[in-house]
This record gives sequence, C-alpha cells and structure tokens, in this order.
Amino acid sequence: MSIDAKLQSLGLVLPDAPAPAANYVPYVLVGDMLFVSGQISSDENGLITGTLGADLDVAAGQTAARRCALSLLAQVKAACGGDLGKLKRVVKLGAFVNSTADFTQQPQVVNGASDLLVEVLGDLGRHARSAVSSPSLPLGVAVEIDGIFQIEV
Repeated sequence: MSIDAKLQSLGLVLPDAPAPAANYVPYVLVGDMLFVSGQISSDENGLITGTLGADLDVAAGQTAARRCALSLLAQVKAACGGDLGKLKRVVKLGAFVNSTADFTQQPQVVNGASDLLVEVLGDLGRHARSAVSSPSLPLGVAVEIDGIFQIEV
C-alpha cells in the first residue's frame, strides 16, 4: 500500500507544506539526506499553543506532536515533487516540548509523532530521536519537531 493510500485509510490528511516564518528554507537536500526545518504544532483551527505541565496534559501534547509529524511528511512530499514513494526512511527527529520546569514526560509527548510515523510508514518510520523541554517555543506553540529523512534521488 502506498504511503498516500495508508494516510487515507487512517483518515489522515497532510496539510499544505508550511512556508518558513523567517529567514530559512523549509528543507535542505544533501545527497539522499533531507533535513526538514522545525514544524510547529498547528491544525485546521490554527496554532496548537500551551505549556505541558501547566495548561496542557500529555494527551494534548501527543496530539500536537502528531500534527508536527504530519507537517514533516508534507515537507517531505514537497521535497520529493509530490511523491511520498521516494521516502526511504525516517532517520531522526529532534523534538522540543514547551513545558514547565518540573514536567518530565517529554518522551511520552513526542511519542505522538513517533507513533504516527510508524503507523503510517511501518519500519521505515522507526527513527532515532531526541525529546527535550523548552521553557517557550515560537508563537507559544506546544511542540516543535524537525527531522532528517533519507529519500530516493
């Protein structure tokens, strides 16, 4: 089953690949390695904002992380000329969780993104990652995730 068909079967729709909000590019391709800039948590209603451990719980953070993963896949699709079939594997995610100083469940929050990638891509979605706390993120978003992907060139 193609990646697009798998997304459809799961009822998932990729957003449009978000444009950069400042002086950077959405992704850089070096050989067969695609480096995707940080994608912030947003959905069809706008930004997903808040602080884990204060006004958001782990489940809300996981939802925000899932949305970041969908935006990462949208950037990969854009970089691959609209063909997600060129994605060979997810290599690494770098995740930042807007959280209080005493919140320690960043890995559980980021599982929202990791679980989605494995659900959609199977073993191609298994990756290395980091999940760290941040006292604030751009525009007050709950989660930001960047990624490294291997693609067919």
